[in-house]
Amino acid sequence: MAVEDSIAQEQPSKVAQENGKVFLSEPTAVEKSSSYREESDFLSDLKDFEKKALFELKSQLEEAILGNCLLKKEDQPEKNDGNVMKAEKGDEEAQPEDAGEEKATLQCEEKKFEEINNICLWGVPLLPSKGGEATDVILLKFLRAREFKVNDAFEMLKNTLQWRKDGNIDSVLEEEFGAELGSAAYMNGIDKEGHPVCYNIYGVFADEELYKKTFGTDENRRHFLRWRFQLMEKGIQKLDLRPGGVTSLLQINDLKNSPGPSRKELRIAMKQAVGALQDNYPEYVARNIFINVPFWFYALNALLSPFLTQRSKSKFVVARPAKVTDTLLKYIPAKEVPVQYGGFKREHDFEFSDQDAAVSEISIKAGSTVTIEIPAEEVGSTSIWELMVLNWEVNYKAEFVPFDQGSYTIIVQKSKKMVSQSLEAGPIRNTFINNESGKLVLTIDNTSSKKKRLLYRYKTKK
Repeated sequence: MAVEDSIAQEQPSKVAQENGKVFLSEPTAVEKSSSYREESDFLSDLKDFEKKALFELKSQLEEAILGNCLLKKEDQPEKNDGNVMKAEKGDEEAQPEDAGEEKATLQCEEKKFEEINNICLWGVPLLPSKGGEATDVILLKFLRAREFKVNDAFEMLKNTLQWRKDGNIDSVLEEEFGAELGSAAYMNGIDKEGHPVCYNIYGVFADEELYKKTFGTDENRRHFLRWRFQLMEKGIQKLDLRPGGVTSLLQINDLKNSPGPSRKELRIAMKQAVGALQDNYPEYVARNIFINVPFWFYALNALLSPFLTQRSKSKFVVARPAKVTDTLLKYIPAKEVPVQYGGFKREHDFEFSDQDAAVSEISIKAGSTVTIEIPAEEVGSTSIWELMVLNWEVNYKAEFVPFDQGSYTIIVQKSKKMVSQSLEAGPIRNTFINNESGKLVLTIDNTSSKKKRLLYRYKTKK
């Protein structure tokens, strides 16, 4: 499936080049991509029919909440017939009964008032007259999911609230599911537009024991679904549900080594998960990226397609194994892409922090050489650098060149060919401690007939 949205190319780093050499004192960050633009939640940006639909939905919702008819009423226990007692007693004895009824009525009204003011969704009050901008953001999600058909959006909202009540979803964040599923899906970093990124790793279910524990029975599948809802709720906690805020997630679905659609239990669980997430978390996914896609994915996609709205399917991006890194870098900064996907993000990295992890990018023309110079003027300082060339197939070497013309150049890294198999190990990382003032010279020679993209960063510790 081709990416339908136009992708803006990342802006090149602010560098000066002369005779193939690159001079800069500090690496500059890769610019944001304008690949995906969500609709605005500001009222002033809405079209007239959208404003009208929002107003109508708020009116319906206000009436339903105040009329206490938004959710299904719970079965009430049978009440004793007080009229029989009153008929058998005198007026003096009947008065306390009337007082008790008045007190019960008052308590019932107070409870109703409290329930009205406590009707929330993801921490946002739903009563329009008591709500604010965040309420509009939530309601616009339901409207967009139903193409601004007010009655359909209202019905969807009611169904979501009922589903959450019946399933006690508001308490799912407090539940413990064990560590076994922790490697199957997790939140990690943000994309270029600030969306929190959720990685779904289906390959872990190639383990037969974990597969049976997760999907083997109906109870196991219910446990899995509830765990998946918890992860979604955790992701929503990272969002800013206000106009102008980041109000959705980016989903990465890694299908490498994943069990195929022939596994009935997995197929059932995925269908249930897709349906529940789409019906009850509208517009919470900015884009769904499928990577390491095997041949059977298209059969599974055809199976699930009838359960997806056209809007949901329009957010799909599919990448073959050879295009994983290129695809992820269109949407996620290189410093936020995990090393196993060709990015720069390492777990427990003690060398580069979020504050100094800027990544720069330059192009290497076919049959040309690029040289990067890293100043190392202070004696005894440690220089650390990382570099990666998309699709590799280049030659790389590193040297330390002293400023003193009487000193010898030190070979830090002999010239060697970097091949694409190195990608999953992440970028090349080197360190060097200089005993005299000078500079480090990194040389990347592109002997191929195709242009290459070079990403790199460095820092110096004194």
